[in-house]
Amino acid sequence: MLIITKRNAPDEALDAVKEYLIRHGFDLHQSTGANRTIIGVIGDTDALDAKVIEAMPGVSQVVRIRKDD
Repeated sequence: MLIITKRNAPDEALDAVKEYLIRHGFDLHQSTGANRTIIGVIGDTDALDAKVIEAMPGVSQVVRIRKDD
């Protein structure tokens, strides 16, 4: 799962998203660009509700990565 932030999202919003993911047992990888940050969620994200994350302040889009079986 990838979480893409809104342009120039405040650090407090990013921290809240990261804390949410960590509390739910996920690891993450953050890539920070000039205007946006992308958070890669590591783990079995099937249990995560993308709509809940998209509703969080600072989040622009959540993209699920499908796994091939």
